[in-house]
Amino acid sequence: MKKPILLLALAALSLAALAADVTGKANSVVDGTRREVGEFASEELVARLAAPAVPPAQAGDAPRRGRGGFGGPITLGPDDTRAFPPEPEGFDQARDGIAHGKLEMVEYDSKTVGNPRKALIYTPPGYSTDRKYPVLYLLHGIGGDEEEWRRGGHPEIILDNLIADRKAVPMIVVMPNGRAQPNDRAEGNVMATAPAFANFERDLLDDLIPFIESKYSVTSDRESRALAGLSMGGGQSLNFGLGHLDTFSWVGGFSSAPNTKPPAELVPNPEKAAGQLKLLFVSCGNKDGLIRISQGVHAYLKENHVPHIWHVDDHAHDFQHWKKALYQFSQLIFKPAAK
Repeated sequence: MKKPILLLALAALSLAALAADVTGKANSVVDGTRREVGEFASEELVARLAAPAVPPAQAGDAPRRGRGGFGGPITLGPDDTRAFPPEPEGFDQARDGIAHGKLEMVEYDSKTVGNPRKALIYTPPGYSTDRKYPVLYLLHGIGGDEEEWRRGGHPEIILDNLIADRKAVPMIVVMPNGRAQPNDRAEGNVMATAPAFANFERDLLDDLIPFIESKYSVTSDRESRALAGLSMGGGQSLNFGLGHLDTFSWVGGFSSAPNTKPPAELVPNPEKAAGQLKLLFVSCGNKDGLIRISQGVHAYLKENHVPHIWHVDDHAHDFQHWKKALYQFSQLIFKPAAK
């Protein structure tokens, strides 16, 4: 290991330990489990080494102080409010008397990684090869895997309920493992796997999407593909979705992590992006220490007249926000007038 990289790694560990000491081992819920604030500081530092840093404050950006990571100050602006009414009670609870979709674990060959990989697939109630379905690719966070959404957010329940109420289009939901490396388990120092989340771009485009379109009855055009995710997966969704608008028309980032590219890199041609996007959904909780990242994306989009939804609720970096964001996002995608 080169000396500068070693020094940065040691600095990251020292700052993470300091953050844990200062906060008295304060906890936050993420990826369906409890993590210490010090781990979030480590996640941010590792992600910064693996991906372009968020740029300094620009005109229209929310004010930033220090590193602005978990446990840091949160500055809210007048735009940082809900875009939707509160979610109804029971939106994420299984209901009797309605049709239910199915979950199945599949394996696909990844030429990008060099070995088979897993993905969890939701097919909607009444799935039939007699019709074609749109597909939502739904990505997890740095400490999760292909089952994180099911464990913490139950998309299958949320979608069953929405479809039964005719509030969402019947769709297939693909929950892959966004850690594109031979051992893609969330074990050991998961923060060190941050570069594998960037590698997932090619696995998604070159291996996973072709597999899904060969195995399931789906419509294979950009207007029938959506990409969304939480935390590190939110950053992936903004990076890959906005970077490949020839592939995805619907993009969502839920409390996106520091792997998110600077806004001007995400959308270098605002006019072209505005013409291609069916929906760009950016959300975060107002108790989330990473809100500055999503605030910066929103400010840039607003300044450059790119239509989007900016939604801020009263949660932190946890599944209370992520599953509610999914509930709202799912009702908008694959419909004619989402802008």
